[in-house]
Amino acid sequence: MSSMMTVSSLNTKIKSLLEATFMHILVEGEVASVTYHSSGHLYFSIKDDKSAIKCVMWRSSVARMKFRIEKGMHIVVEGSVSVYTPRGEYQFQTVRIEPYGKGALALAYEQLKERLKAKGYFDAHRKKPIPKSIRKIALVTARESAALYDMLKIIEKRWPLLEVTIVDTLVQGESAAGQIAHALRYADTLEADVVVVGRGGGSTEDLWCFNEELVADAIFAMQTPVVSAVGHEVDVMISDLVADLRAPTPSAAMEMILPDLQEILYTLSEYEERFKQAITSRLTQSTRELKHVKEMLHRSSPLRRLEESKMEFKRMEEEFKRMISYRMERFESVLPSMRDAYVQTMQFTLQRKEQHLDHLMKKLRMSDPRSQCRIGWAQVSQGGKPIALASIEKNAHFILEDASTKIEAVCVDKKRLYDDSI
Repeated sequence: MSSMMTVSSLNTKIKSLLEATFMHILVEGEVASVTYHSSGHLYFSIKDDKSAIKCVMWRSSVARMKFRIEKGMHIVVEGSVSVYTPRGEYQFQTVRIEPYGKGALALAYEQLKERLKAKGYFDAHRKKPIPKSIRKIALVTARESAALYDMLKIIEKRWPLLEVTIVDTLVQGESAAGQIAHALRYADTLEADVVVVGRGGGSTEDLWCFNEELVADAIFAMQTPVVSAVGHEVDVMISDLVADLRAPTPSAAMEMILPDLQEILYTLSEYEERFKQAITSRLTQSTRELKHVKEMLHRSSPLRRLEESKMEFKRMEEEFKRMISYRMERFESVLPSMRDAYVQTMQFTLQRKEQHLDHLMKKLRMSDPRSQCRIGWAQVSQGGKPIALASIEKNAHFILEDASTKIEAVCVDKKRLYDDSI
């Protein structure tokens, strides 16, 4: 389903489409009507055997015409299609008119333009940006030209700190294109921030060197950003289309790429005032914050806390002394009676412990194995087992052991004291 749009929206889309499609074109036709307005503008229409179109030429372009057009004249007009959106009307905005058959340069221009366009010379994505901060500039133009004078005058006014290098070249004539191309290649080696190439106004023939393919190739191959400033605003050269930036005039080129010193000074003055205000405000705020921090630091200072702790310790020490003194005075009166009671208790406890110790000593003596063995008697063992003396053979080893002594002996001799059989 098609989307709905307003009349204004439709006319705006038509305007964008037509003006973007039909730019810098040539149209041939017969003058159907013509009006030289009192304002200096020229209103006319051209036709062929099937159709007609309204045309307009503004006063600045009319002033450069060398002849007057008349009804029925066969002409070639150069310009672009424009649309007047409020009424939905379109017309041909003319920048130059030539009699039919005398537009050879214009035809050559269009042919070269189409050829370079196909090679990508005009593509927007390959255009280099113009630096915002320019310290060094190269001017490729005639040294003794009004265009150079105008550019230097603007430079002195807007940005006198700029380092300027003038690359002198012819800007008119048959050999001018080759010289301009050579000058551009040389300017590209100067390490400038921007190269400006151009000249003042003139006829198509005078400006034609800037429509030469040699110049277009040189501009396209440059590493340094290039500004083309040729002729007047209505003059659109091939160099304008290939360059990274097109300026309507040489003076306009300087105004477009250079900062305005007075404006910068004014801006810096504003920044300085804002900076002072910001610093003053920040200092005031910081002073308040510092005062607050000092108060907080004083309240939480370790020295202050230490001093308070010392005072508290001293107070507690005094309190402890008073409490000890009070207790010493309180217990001083009962100390003798407590001492007597303590002595009596200790004496009683010692007596009981002595009696208990005597009892334990008696039991110990009674249970001592040594007290149970008579003197002269010992236990005889052999191989860890008790044995009778009669069982010990001559020269055999045996053990004698009482409660306190153990002896290893050898049987040297053996005699029976009595006969077991009796």
